[in-house]
Amino acid sequence: MKNQVVLITGGTSGIGRACAFEFGRAGARVVVTGRDAAKLAGTAQALAAAGIEHRTVAGDVGVLTDANRAVADTIAAFGRLDVLINNAGLSMRAKFADVDVRVLEQLMQTNFFGTVYVTKAALPYLLESKGTVVGVSSIAGYRGLPGRTGYSASKFAMNGFLEALRTELLPQGVNVLTAAPGFTASNIRHTALLANGQPQHDTPRDEAKMMTSEEVAQHLRQAVAKRQRSFVLTGEGKLVVFLNKWLPGLMDKMVLNNFRKEEGEL
Repeated sequence: MKNQVVLITGGTSGIGRACAFEFGRAGARVVVTGRDAAKLAGTAQALAAAGIEHRTVAGDVGVLTDANRAVADTIAAFGRLDVLINNAGLSMRAKFADVDVRVLEQLMQTNFFGTVYVTKAALPYLLESKGTVVGVSSIAGYRGLPGRTGYSASKFAMNGFLEALRTELLPQGVNVLTAAPGFTASNIRHTALLANGQPQHDTPRDEAKMMTSEEVAQHLRQAVAKRQRSFVLTGEGKLVVFLNKWLPGLMDKMVLNNFRKEEGEL
């Protein structure tokens, strides 16, 4: 990663923030986007204290002008782009029968179109560097999860987009990596949207038993260095993907029972 330039969307918490430090400590120059100005400033201060060369860009990648500006500011600062990590994302926790459809639209705008917008703006520079596009997806992109219809839809859409893009870019030497971390201790469940579009400010799961964001970031850096095409993390995540392929009917029941254990779920 020495002297490579890495743009990370949604980099003020969780996996995105951990990636900023992981890639930065490996010698990369990092650019981090975020919607929360206070968190963005805190991340910048921490990166500076760690001696990591960086820039921050305030904005929402689900807004086309903000997505374009994130790439433009990266090129203005460092003159190149080697790795794009599409990490910005929202989740949800509500039954489809109850949820305001605008919540699903919001998830698609951030999780899917945010990835599309930034990747589109970054592509000319990644073609020059023969770099890597990363999509931080989810097990929900392989197996639909109850209470997460919009989230699952956005991640399935991301996976399909990246698979098609990978195939298109094979002759140009740009790598496309789809990363499914599995359940990870991060901020995404605290900010998950409820049926009315308000964040739940809590998590129904035991975060202490999950893989840490730092572990995910380490796997991501290694996968980028090896130019992998995809990976699924955690034993539970790999089992879900495997069983859903070969025993989908059984997985319907297993997934439903698992999510019924969450307080107030379904």
